[in-house]
Amino acid sequence: MKTKLSLLSAALLGASLMVMPAVSQAAIPLAVEGQALPSLAPMLEKTTPAVVAVAVSGTHVSKQRLPDAFRYFFGPNAPREQVQERPFKGLGSGVIIDAKKGYIVTNNHVIEGADEILIGLHDGREIEAKLIGTDAESDVALLQIEAKNLVALKRADSDELKVGDFAVAIGNPFGLGQTVTSGIVSAMGRSGLGIEMLENFIQTDAAINSGNSGGALVNLNGELIGINTAIVAPGGGNVGIGFAIPANMVNNLVDQLIEHGEVRRGVLGVSGRDLDSELAQGFGLDSQHGGFVNEVMPDSAADKAGIKAGDIIVSVNDKPIKSFQELRAKIGTMGAGAKVKLGLIRDGDEKTVTAVLGEASQQTETAAGAVHPMLAGATLENNKKGVEITEIAQGSPAAASGLLKGDIIVGVNRTRIEDLKELKAELKEQHGAVALKLLRGDNSLYLVLR
Repeated sequence: MKTKLSLLSAALLGASLMVMPAVSQAAIPLAVEGQALPSLAPMLEKTTPAVVAVAVSGTHVSKQRLPDAFRYFFGPNAPREQVQERPFKGLGSGVIIDAKKGYIVTNNHVIEGADEILIGLHDGREIEAKLIGTDAESDVALLQIEAKNLVALKRADSDELKVGDFAVAIGNPFGLGQTVTSGIVSAMGRSGLGIEMLENFIQTDAAINSGNSGGALVNLNGELIGINTAIVAPGGGNVGIGFAIPANMVNNLVDQLIEHGEVRRGVLGVSGRDLDSELAQGFGLDSQHGGFVNEVMPDSAADKAGIKAGDIIVSVNDKPIKSFQELRAKIGTMGAGAKVKLGLIRDGDEKTVTAVLGEASQQTETAAGAVHPMLAGATLENNKKGVEITEIAQGSPAAASGLLKGDIIVGVNRTRIEDLKELKAELKEQHGAVALKLLRGDNSLYLVLR
């Protein structure tokens, strides 16, 4: 079971925002045979002031579409949907990345829907924050506070991380106050978890629990290598498998949020799939790492760069990639207009091309893949009846799922949807298999996406 870090319940908000790091009471020797033991304390003294507690409050608004029969009984002026409001409170963590301007990075799911965001600093100050912008697909949010004497974390090059590197997680788990745990980088480039739309996680065994969302994952130099985001939690607590958004992805997103107040997502213009053993054998490759290109969209950045269907993309800016999902996440967090160097294999030969990313549009295949991985390869367009599939790439995940050109998506499970915005919002709330209600000609049917 894969679970996003949940916000704390309202009851936990009754606890004050403690600001002192947790201290173990175990008796640890200072030296063994006269040799001083290494300690993380000097590094933590410099880094912990940059990690803050984030307390939020707001109102959840849920809407349920009423059946057409309701208007039959109560008249044409009867409401079309039922609206319910429920107050909520929660706690999370955040990281100061710019001391002069007061910029703080956290997770989108920590502050989503909040009417008030309160920052608890290491020295005890509590300051209301301003929301600069968010990116729900990568689960990043940027806040800003006005305060003096702030401490910021320097950001490391997360592309340089290797499995086995030491990592330290700093956050505010369970409302206990600032807590530090340590471990190693367990894996890189984790994707396909169904946690976010764009996934390229650092996996770590440093203990991460509820409330650590938005906190810092740092290296032994005290540099930010990732933003703690999610855990695998079959029993509801830490089991040694946590995930963080790499610092380089955060950098790309933050720069766009500061400049534009939103993410202007870059688009390469390809549909594809992970390179598996069957494909690798067919192309005579030893490695099974990379993204296989099923189709190149006409006049797209990929088309202009000379990428062709059948190419296998193996690196981005000279950094190897493991999967098409990782490619999509890296490209999707770069801004429109960014230049990207792509390494690929074509007919057994290695090539390098440079692409200038286009800007995402609601009617591109890339946007369809961002809505749901199994919609990749489809071109989506708003229709009077719902969301129409106007084009579909042969061999794409969308085609494999059974979708056809001309299908109109009108519902997700039992919820009616009318446009791309509603489709995207509804699918974001679903985990596991979902049933799309389709209009196909004169017929209505359900198609299950897994």
